[in-house]
Amino acid sequence: MALMKVKFDLKKRVKLSQVLWLMYWFAVMAGVLVFVMGLFLKIELRKRSELMDNNESHFVPNLLIGVGLLACGINAFGGKICYDSLDSTKFSKWKDVMKPFLICCLFFNVLLFLSALLCFMMRIPLQFTLAEGLKNGMKFYKDSDLPGRCYMKRTLDLMQMEFKCCGNNNYKDWFEIQWVSNRYLDFSSKEVKDRVSSNVDGKYLMDGVPFSCCNPSSPRPCIQHQMSNNSAHYSYDHYTEDLNVWKRGCREALVSYYGGLMNTTGALVLLVTALEVAVMVGMQYVNTSLSTLVNPEDPESESEGWILEKTVKETFTDIMAKMKAMGKGGQVEEGAEGEQGVATVS
Repeated sequence: MALMKVKFDLKKRVKLSQVLWLMYWFAVMAGVLVFVMGLFLKIELRKRSELMDNNESHFVPNLLIGVGLLACGINAFGGKICYDSLDSTKFSKWKDVMKPFLICCLFFNVLLFLSALLCFMMRIPLQFTLAEGLKNGMKFYKDSDLPGRCYMKRTLDLMQMEFKCCGNNNYKDWFEIQWVSNRYLDFSSKEVKDRVSSNVDGKYLMDGVPFSCCNPSSPRPCIQHQMSNNSAHYSYDHYTEDLNVWKRGCREALVSYYGGLMNTTGALVLLVTALEVAVMVGMQYVNTSLSTLVNPEDPESESEGWILEKTVKETFTDIMAKMKAMGKGGQVEEGAEGEQGVATVS
């Protein structure tokens, strides 16, 4: 028994083809939108690629770009078939193509759904790659005169000002690294000598942060040096006073930003998937309704359309039986080749 069988006359078939043609072109525009979102996300990730520990984060944007291009091509082709289905004589040339096309649409819809899931799951690996990338980037902050690292200071400063964040997890991460280059330190000064000699690695560490960590909305002038020294500043207590630097870490800020982009993109891809499933079902109805005309020579005759020729259970059983038969056929061929080889040797 066919699944969701519907009876069609000429008027219903024409209306279905027209609506489906319009939906296909909406799907083409949706494919363009997915492509643009993937390209935008790739550009945004490329802006801060120096702060990423690896290039795996570009897999999802690349996938979205490819899926968007595929959606444009598949839906444009489907729209052409729908346009030709208005004339049964023109549609006859597509009959042999319909089954492979619908199978391709099915696999494409699965790919779209997986792409949407990857968009929602990207937040997890992004946290790890940003944690390591930001940690390494902060170490190179002082290397503004070294080739390959000279833009790291600018990148980190612009990022902290744009996302209103400071450090990796928080502003105290700057206390654990030397972020001032040795060329700007006076090693004849006792303070500098004491700080360098007191550190095992010989680094100049201090309880201060770069200027880009300062919150311009704070009414007090920015305290970015000797932040844990209450006596260095008038009427100041670093334990209780609301510091005038950004408290949020940059990893949290970036993950929140990119996570929001990916959630929006994932929701869009899910909507596109629903649209693609709808046009695939509609195309199946068009195909079956034109293939089952009572009188093929009379386009005005009635016909029947369905989603599946059998029920879901029967269809699944048939597929499994065919797969088992293919497996047994392969084993028989291997056995025959082995016997032939033995006969040749003997």
